[in-house]
Amino acid sequence: MKLKFSAPCIFGLEGICANELRFLGIENVWAENGRVLFEGDFSSLARANINSRYAERIQILLAEFEARNFDCLFENVKNIPWENFIGSSDAFPVKGRCLNSKLMSIPDCQKIIKKAVVSRLSEKYMLSWFEETGSVHQIQFLILNDKVSIMLDSSGAGLHKRGYRAEANEAPIKETLAAAMAELARVRANHFVTDPMCGSGTILIEAALKALNIAPGIKRHFACEKWGCIPKNIFETERELALSKVRNDCEFHAEGSDIDENALKTAMHNAELAGVGDKIKFFKRDIHNFELSSGFQTIITNPPYGERLLDIRSAEEICAVMGKKFLPHKGKSYTVITPDDDFEKIFGRKADKRRKTYNGTLKCQIYMYYGNK
Repeated sequence: MKLKFSAPCIFGLEGICANELRFLGIENVWAENGRVLFEGDFSSLARANINSRYAERIQILLAEFEARNFDCLFENVKNIPWENFIGSSDAFPVKGRCLNSKLMSIPDCQKIIKKAVVSRLSEKYMLSWFEETGSVHQIQFLILNDKVSIMLDSSGAGLHKRGYRAEANEAPIKETLAAAMAELARVRANHFVTDPMCGSGTILIEAALKALNIAPGIKRHFACEKWGCIPKNIFETERELALSKVRNDCEFHAEGSDIDENALKTAMHNAELAGVGDKIKFFKRDIHNFELSSGFQTIITNPPYGERLLDIRSAEEICAVMGKKFLPHKGKSYTVITPDDDFEKIFGRKADKRRKTYNGTLKCQIYMYYGNK
């Protein structure tokens, strides 16, 4: 069955996410604001869920159309072949968002979409009542500028939930964003990566998973694995393929430091759960005492800042300290994420590259310094 998919992602990461999917051998990939679209079959669905480091979830994009009234919404949703995906006993809850459209009531849109799906399935299954005790098929909708997108979520829990972060510090960075920072820092299999303000270790763990080519979703399960429409062996086959690509002889190693002993304990635990505990060393150290190592070194960090953990003045002091510690040297690179628009001024140098994105609800920029050429 040829299908169209949507992979929503953090704004600013669309190009990275699209390139990743192309590298996985997925077809007809193109990026839009906040999402990447692609085509394929159920194997493509499994491969994207298991392997994507940057997508937030993988959705089957069932239909897109314009709707300015509820009748139009109902008829277009009813025309979707829901019976190809949803069995007679399956659950099919509805949720979504409405932005800048004639139809702005989310509860009313939920009711109309649910009614349309029930109407279609009632005709196909000759049933007047659906018990919805089977596997969950989460229907999602987005109505943006009167354009409706109707999707089935295949992932369940968001793809940033890799399964290793049982605990986190007070202000953790999302796994998908940490993975993107590792990509922008050009982390490779032979790199030495350092995070001098590592918190619960997410950036270093994601860097290690990337370097070792460990698929981020290889240890977790997805909602669609329980769907009757998907052959049972597809996810098993894709997991075996992903396992075969792990770099067991990787020279990658990393160090993480922080002033919070509890955060460091959490980081060690998370690294073990992720299967990269032997690749990362953690120890207590203040950023004021940070020193560069000899040789090549890739530094990636998410420093505390005013909106997160510290007052603005303390956060700016840390940026100034980083500017003095993160000196330009051949073989040294620095990748820092912060919402502070004055970061370059406080840090003391213009970045080689910058990328706008979000850390949770905060508008941020990732500043990249690649050292002397």
